Amino acid sequence: MPENFYQQTTEAPETPFDVSLRPPAFSEFIGQDKVKERVLLMLEAAKQRGDVLDHVLLSGPPGLGKTTLANLIANAAGTQMHTTSGPQIEKAGDLAGILTNIQKGDILFIDEIHRLHPAKIIASISSLIPALPPARSKSTSPASPSSAPPPAPAC
Repeated sequence: MPENFYQQTTEAPETPFDVSLRPPAFSEFIGQDKVKERVLLMLEAAKQRGDVLDHVLLSGPPGLGKTTLANLIANAAGTQMHTTSGPQIEKAGDLAGILTNIQKGDILFIDEIHRLHPAKIIASISSLIPALPPARSKSTSPASPSSAPPPAPAC
């Protein structure tokens, strides 16, 4: 049995049959030509910059190839893909646990994310972001009474 939540959700067993059904490269991926073209362009741009691929959100109804595209992106980028699903994330700390185990450039694929409660997402992400300093006002000095506009004339 897996030792912790991270292992339980990201190390789900994939059978050889499951893997064999998915194309190993973009050249073997049929359909979604516009999406495929854009993803390949983003991957190539990241490689030319010597950087990792920025955030990508794949959304749509079942059967469009979102999971397959996520696998192809990870393969093309030469990174590891971590997979979990919305229903497996039961409390705010679960997502934080997954995010702390991801290395730069790794892919996090959250299947069924629409089934994850928005408050859980916000709580998880905000727990990872340090507290921000209070916002500054636009003026650099407080307004003095002499700089206030004159009162409007009475009618």
